[in-house]
Amino acid sequence: MKIGKTLVFTLIALMTLCCMAPLDSAAKPVSPDFVELAKRLKPTVVNIRTVKHIKAGGRQANPFMGNDPFSDLFNRFFGQQMPQQQRKQQGMGSGFITSADGFILTNNHVVQGADEIMVKLADGREIKAELKGADDKLDVALLKISDKAPLPFAELGDSDALEVGEWVMAIGNPFGLAHTVTAGIVSAKGRVIGSGPYDDYIQTDASINPGNSGGPLFSSSGKVIGINTAIIANGQGIGFAIPINMAKSVAEQLKATGKVVRGYLGVNFDRLSPKLAKSLGLASDKGVIVTHVEKGSPADKAGLKIEDVIVQFDGKPVNAETDLPKVVAGTPVGKQVQIVVFRKAKRLVLSATVAQGRSGSTVGEPATASIGISVRELTPELARQLGLKDAKGLVVSEVKPGSSADEAGMVRGDLVLEFNGQPVDSLEGFAALAAKVAKGEVVRLLLRRPDGSFGYVAVTAE
Repeated sequence: MKIGKTLVFTLIALMTLCCMAPLDSAAKPVSPDFVELAKRLKPTVVNIRTVKHIKAGGRQANPFMGNDPFSDLFNRFFGQQMPQQQRKQQGMGSGFITSADGFILTNNHVVQGADEIMVKLADGREIKAELKGADDKLDVALLKISDKAPLPFAELGDSDALEVGEWVMAIGNPFGLAHTVTAGIVSAKGRVIGSGPYDDYIQTDASINPGNSGGPLFSSSGKVIGINTAIIANGQGIGFAIPINMAKSVAEQLKATGKVVRGYLGVNFDRLSPKLAKSLGLASDKGVIVTHVEKGSPADKAGLKIEDVIVQFDGKPVNAETDLPKVVAGTPVGKQVQIVVFRKAKRLVLSATVAQGRSGSTVGEPATASIGISVRELTPELARQLGLKDAKGLVVSEVKPGSSADEAGMVRGDLVLEFNGQPVDSLEGFAALAAKVAKGEVVRLLLRRPDGSFGYVAVTAE
């Protein structure tokens, strides 16, 4: 009888636990309702079509001659000099409405150089858009459309609060397939992909393809936490989005003035390698080492010196070389900030007043010409890392994808020895020569390649 009662109580306890299990499971995070999210958010996403008029003209060739070697001679006598004609180059991308009065965020590369921008709404209507302003450094552009009725718009979220592993949803125009919805998770944050000084991308496995550029990456709550921007060629499940917090201040400035003003400090810097940190008597390799201080700049007035290691700026940690440009550029002009540095292994706190970046340039960014490259001074440590003993010049730190320099075969690690026949061994000299280059002008560079060979390349200024 006792055994029977014990068995009954055991069964009751097991049944109770079984009944409680679904309650515990229900309390765990589950995937969002993508059906409801898609219905609610698709009207806020737009497809963007651009048209660029490219001039084409010259002498009219004989249509029957093809590539015949005598065609030039034939046309000299019989061809007609035709007036310049235009052909249309079309592009596509995505964007999202951020206000009821028709402001739209997208990528700069989606609309750059366009003579005509058309926005297609979810209801099928197509409206001509005005470009209010663009920022090529962050790759953000602001458009404006007008409609009689208030437009549905997307709410901007907080990308800093985003966690790796969270569900996200992308809506865009991949391959011209309007309002395509894909979903995935946040794969990583703070990704650096070599696109410029503001590399700080959200990586996601939500499917992103050509045509998605400029479209929104939504959180599970339906707020925009990123602007889909880049993919890795031939990569699967790897897409990158600009964190929306980085785009917010840029969008506000573009809306107010049509341009972006960034902070300016006036230093050049390099990565702090473990060996370099050890040689300086530092216990950690977090931070950046100052390689140049511009005379009269905020950094100079603050007392920064070459070989100082910057570890903190305005209360924000500077752990890597990608951190400093972002935090300085985002600092309001005129603000007084504290800079924490290590000098000869001693901790110092300096005070600087942030100035306005010249021509929209960024603080801490390497000298950049309009030919698609960024260069740094060749420090002894960097020369050792690159195997360039006793070498002089400026080393190429970035090559803009698709630029004339990229097409000419320039790569990171190239050493620039001459600029249009003039030796260059300082950032000031390089910047002065680059400032004189007009758009469309061809620049001749003498390079020492990473393999030790020497050669010239010709690049066209953009």
